[in-house]
This record gives sequence, C-alpha cells and structure tokens, in this order.
Amino acid sequence: MALAPVVRRIAALLAAGLSTWAAGCGGEAAPRAPDDVGGTVVIVSPVEPTTLFPPHATGTPAVAIVAALFDRLADIGPSLETVGDVGVRPRLASSWQWAPDSLSLAFTLDPAAHWHDGAPVRAADVAYTFRAYTDDAVDAERRSLLGNIDSVTAADGRTAVFWFKRRTPQQFYDATYHMHVLPSHLLDSIPMARVGQSPFARHPVGTGRFRFVNWAARQRIEIVADTTNARGRATLDRVIWSIAPDLGAATVTLFAGEADVLEGLAPDQLAEIGQAPSLRLVVQPSLAYHFLGLNQRAPFDGSQPHPVFGDALVRRALAMAVDRERLVRTVLDSIGTVALGPAPRALIADTAAIRQIAYDPAAARALLDSAGWVDTNNDAVRERHDVPLAFDMLVPNSSPTRQRIAVLLQEQLRAIGVQVTPVPLEIDVLNARILGKAFDSYLGGWIMSPGLVGMRQTWMSTGASNTVSYRSPVFDAWVDSALSSFDAGASRRYWTRALQQAVNDVPALWLYEQRAPMVMHTRLIVPALRADGWWVDLADWRVDPRRRIDRDRIGLGTPAGAAR
Repeated sequence: MALAPVVRRIAALLAAGLSTWAAGCGGEAAPRAPDDVGGTVVIVSPVEPTTLFPPHATGTPAVAIVAALFDRLADIGPSLETVGDVGVRPRLASSWQWAPDSLSLAFTLDPAAHWHDGAPVRAADVAYTFRAYTDDAVDAERRSLLGNIDSVTAADGRTAVFWFKRRTPQQFYDATYHMHVLPSHLLDSIPMARVGQSPFARHPVGTGRFRFVNWAARQRIEIVADTTNARGRATLDRVIWSIAPDLGAATVTLFAGEADVLEGLAPDQLAEIGQAPSLRLVVQPSLAYHFLGLNQRAPFDGSQPHPVFGDALVRRALAMAVDRERLVRTVLDSIGTVALGPAPRALIADTAAIRQIAYDPAAARALLDSAGWVDTNNDAVRERHDVPLAFDMLVPNSSPTRQRIAVLLQEQLRAIGVQVTPVPLEIDVLNARILGKAFDSYLGGWIMSPGLVGMRQTWMSTGASNTVSYRSPVFDAWVDSALSSFDAGASRRYWTRALQQAVNDVPALWLYEQRAPMVMHTRLIVPALRADGWWVDLADWRVDPRRRIDRDRIGLGTPAGAAR
C-alpha cells in the first residue's frame, strides 16, 4: 500500500519541526543559568540492552547509555573527520603529543578526571582498556578495528602511550573513537573471560557526565547527572530508558505522555504526530543502511558452503529479482531510498560511480536455469541435486518496517521460483543466531563508523562482524588501499572500487537507507543531532524550565560508595 498522503503530511511535519529546531554546534557545554539546569527525559525503547559493558555494547539503547556513562580519550568533532586530529575535542585526555616518526602517540590525562566512585583516572586504565578490547577472551565488537595498534603503555600515572604498527591516516581516530576507557581498579582482578559477565556489566562505573543509578530488568534503566564531573555536570538531572515489549507498546507510551522521546516510529504512525501538539518530529542524520545478509557458509557446519548462497550465480539472480525501488516506495516512500552497497550515501564520495545490478526477473530466471536450478516437480520451487531453492529469513519482531519488507521480498522471490520463509524472532534470540552464524539469511543493518573504517569489521574477510562469511581478496585489497592512502582523491577512488566489488559479489541484497525521524516532546531543547549518534550531546539536552512536570523534580543525592 502506497503511503503518499501520509508522507506528504510527514514532509510538512518535518518542515515544521526543523523550523523550530534549536540547532547547536555540538561543542562544549555553555554555562547555564540556574533555572536552566534540571529536568528528566524519558526515552521509550522496544529493545532492552543485553549489557552495559562497553566492549560488548551493541544496538542503539546500549550504545547511547554507554556513551553517556563513559568517556573516550578524545572525540571527533561534528564534521566527523577521521584523518589526523583536526577538529578533535579533548575528553579524558587534556593534550597529546606525536613522536617524530608518528609511530607513537602520548596522551596526557586531565588531572581532574575521576571515576564515578571517586578514583582518579590513570594511564593504567587506558592500558587496561586496550587489553580488554583486544583480548580474544573478551571478543569485543570493535576488536578488528584496533589491529594497527601494537600496544598501549603507561609512561607514568597520567601519560598513556599508544604504539602503532604502521603510519596510517586514521591513527588518532583508531586510538580514540573505538574505545571507551574502563576502570582498571575495578576490573583488572577479574579474568578476561569473565569480565563481560561480571556485575559491572549491569552496574557500570564510568567517567561521563552522567552516572549509572539503576537497571530494573525489562522495565527501565536510569542515569543521573554527575554533579562533580570534570567537564561540568549534565544539564539534565536524569535520563530514563523505559523498556516497552514492542514498538506498538512504545508508541502507546509516547502518546500517553509517559515518555518524551521515541526513535524509530513506523512510517504509517508518523502522521499521528500532527494530532499530538505536544510532540514534534525531528530528523536524525543517519549513517545506517539495511540489507538482507546471505550466509555463504552452511549454518551448522562453517567448513561447508551454504547449499544455496554458496553459489554466486544464485546470489546475483536474487539481486536481479528484487525490485528495490518498489520495495522502498511501498514501505518507506519518501523517507527511504535504495541502498547503494555496504555504506550509507552520506559516506560515499561518488554515488553515481557505483553501478547497480538492474532489476530484471527474466534475466534472473535465465541465470538460475543456467546454474542448474530448475523446477523439476512443478511445485513452483526450483531445485538442484534434490536441494530446493529455499531459505529462512530472520526478522526482528520489534520492527514492523522490516516485517513488511520481509513479506515483499518473499513475494518477489517467489516469482522466480525461490521459497523464502520469514522467521520473526525476539531481538536477543535473533542476535544470538546471527552471531553464531546459525541462519540462512537475515534482515539487518549497520550504523557505519565515520570514515568507513568500520568496513574492516563488517565485510572484510577477517572482520569480527562479517556475519555472512563474505570472502573477497579483491574487496579486502581495495578497502585496505582506501584506508591506507593519505591522498584524499585516491582514497575516494579506492572506496568506489571496493563498494563496486561488494555490489558485484552480492554478499547481501543492499536494500534501503531510511531517514531516521525521531519523536520528541516539544518541551525539550536539544543541540543539532549528529550523524554518528543522536545521543552524542545528550548531556547538553535541556527541558524548558517553564514546562517542567512532576517527574522533573528530583534530588541528586550522593549514591552509596561515591565520593562526597
């Protein structure tokens, strides 16, 4: 069903929301008047984090909470520049010094930086953090992004030195962006194999402008302003993530006035915002793209090729058989666009240079015929060597958008003799299946890191998050060249070739990018949202002091065990 009338209304709402949007530069917090500080924000989410241990944090709620509780040594600026240290904002490090050969980088820690339990931040914490993120027993999500760092040492109590294997354009970015610093005084006595399952994972102690208060399973997670933070207290008093069982329940919570923020409203629900004068629609810049991942190895025997997707001709035929324009138009209309490959448009320098596989069902049928996949028993499903051309498609049951896309994919692929069975799953179960590579295909998406450095993690042969077991020496070589070049023009050309190789190899069907409208209560005043996360400047969000409500009026007493 087309959503054109709805989307026209959405466009008007977006325009209205943007016209009243309090834009900011995302820099350091400006001094606030006393009555400008305080208030509570409730963010309703249909997904509960599985952990708040930073190396294991995945998914928006977990990543957002970790970013509020923990700090990096430094942060890239709103420009998302990843080459060198231009525009970088100090965090736990107050300064840094490069060695003459650029193979080591010394960070001097801010002497005022402290953990939420009162302990000072030390260089030993930075060295421990690197060990944790790179230890095989921890198996951190971002481990593969840290391969160019040989080691981290503590020159003295306040100086942490990073030692690199080779000089690259992203050395500073690699040393800072991928790791939130961890408290060694609380964790280094725990074996690495168990640290991610320790009580710390549900009761974290960080250095951020918010500190952890409570996690009531399947109900809420609460953080409050750290009133003694070296970078100044957060403007809000507290932020609560209210956990809903699904997106429908989250939407009801929002419209009932029990929450202030919801990310990821279904397209056909967005028009309802116009009926709620207390809510506004805000466009979140996004570095996300979505795809149907095709497992190239057998689900329960990774030593064998997948009986369907191990055949490159089948993968290419599937790409020819999917009308992505129609799929996006039907489900997302003007708030979506067709994905170009394993990267969002915002990070692709020359989008026109990437040639897509054209929609051509007749050519798809001919390709399958030539590869020996034919319907010999007239059951409308092709087979080869008694193996049916059939597969399961895992879908998160918390996403109505992906469920609708699954149905359309099923219909379009049925037309060329492919049997697809959507399998809706709870997000925790789905993630476990994906990480264990116990699937045929899945509807998923990635939020890319600035500079496309996350490509090493997601699609390169050795990537820790290469869930579909894509293996292409050519793709790997182009990505390595792109990330190694100090010449911006050459790097862009290498990226174009890498992305084209991924389109040609079809490790996934590159489906869509979605504009990411968020719904916020009109009493919130927030900086401009950044593409690498709406939560980046959460500590600078404000509640209009003239529109405070009962839940805004709380005390921020000192928690047990904290410094007084």
